[in-house]
Amino acid sequence: NFQIETSNITFGNGPNESSTDSSNEGEDQDESSSSFTQERDVEDVLSSFREKWQKELQISPKKTISDAVKQEQDHDFETKAKALFMNGVEMEKAGKLYEAIQFYRRAVQLVPDIEFRLDNITKNKPVRERKLSEDGSDKSEENDDSDDDDEIREGELLQRIQKKLGKVSAICIPKIEQKTTHISVLPMEMILYILRWVASADLDLRSLEMFSMVCRGFYLCARDSEVWRLACLRVWGLNCGSSPYNYLSWRQMFIERTRLHFNGCYIGKTTYIRHGENSFQDQFYRPWHLVAYYRYLRFFPEGIVLVLTSSEEPAQCVSQMKYRNARSPILRGYYRLKDDKVTLVVQRQDNKHLQAFKKTKRRGGDLRETAEQTFHMELQIKSSNKKRHVQLVWTHYSVFTRTLKGDESTCNFDLVSNRFPPFWFSRVKSYTSESESPLQ
Repeated sequence: NFQIETSNITFGNGPNESSTDSSNEGEDQDESSSSFTQERDVEDVLSSFREKWQKELQISPKKTISDAVKQEQDHDFETKAKALFMNGVEMEKAGKLYEAIQFYRRAVQLVPDIEFRLDNITKNKPVRERKLSEDGSDKSEENDDSDDDDEIREGELLQRIQKKLGKVSAICIPKIEQKTTHISVLPMEMILYILRWVASADLDLRSLEMFSMVCRGFYLCARDSEVWRLACLRVWGLNCGSSPYNYLSWRQMFIERTRLHFNGCYIGKTTYIRHGENSFQDQFYRPWHLVAYYRYLRFFPEGIVLVLTSSEEPAQCVSQMKYRNARSPILRGYYRLKDDKVTLVVQRQDNKHLQAFKKTKRRGGDLRETAEQTFHMELQIKSSNKKRHVQLVWTHYSVFTRTLKGDESTCNFDLVSNRFPPFWFSRVKSYTSESESPLQ
């Protein structure tokens, strides 16, 4: 009985206190379980982050090493492919096409787009850097620069240029690589033929000299002896000789020997004073007139000369003498060059007067007008202080006249300096703007 009673005894203040205690214990258990789950989630996140971080630390060094090795291998392949491709280029230039194809094939097997990579590398790259990348040294450039600094004596320039260009396969090298075909690709024979068109049959050697100022290779081409020999033969003909006697070269002969210029006109201006008529209002007033007119001479290498006398200024007249088949009032004749003198024979025949003669002869009229005039002129070629062969001085002038009746007469003029001033040469740009035929 005692045991049963003690088991039924409860401790506390009453029934209300036992219920509150049980509820507080339930709340504490809920809070502890929620905090425990939160801490567990945070630890899971941290552990997963640590695992990822350790994996990245283990994997990233391997990746960087493999990328570096791959880049190095690609660079080695590109270098080998570049060397093989350049060997193929050299073989192709030498004419060994089969060997060139083998090198090209091996280069493409290593790097399929090696040709485009080389084009991008050499594009917009100066010639000096390309030579250094191919040769691997700067000895040739240093020697060239040292030679350029040396003083060049008279007559040594051509030999020095020939020596330098002997080391290069092309006559010139473009400063910047071009996608289009460059003139340096053309063979020497083709360039010399082009120069014959530059000089042309009208002997425009000034354009040839301007061509030589571009670069060393063009300078060497413009000094070709065959071009200058043909120019000398066209000027002097049989009097030229088989060799440039008393001269070092054909070019020196063409420059120093007395000759005519063909790329312009020789112009002479004549002025004189003429008395005017008395005024009907003032008999004591007598005017004086200053008269000025020009004489023009245009020479062609084959022996044709054009003569014009006009009061118009040269700007209006020189364009009329551009072509050989000039029209009236320009007279057409022939000339011959001997030593330092040139002899001209120009004939003028008026067809209108000839037709008038036929009509008057039928009607029994008078014969008034002349039918034919022949002008004989002899001029001496002289040089000034600055320019060669720019002045023509009168030495003889006569006019042979034949009338319609058959009478003949010759008039010799007294060559007074104020009535027959010398001719001075003036270059005309339009005469050499076109080339109709090459120098032959």
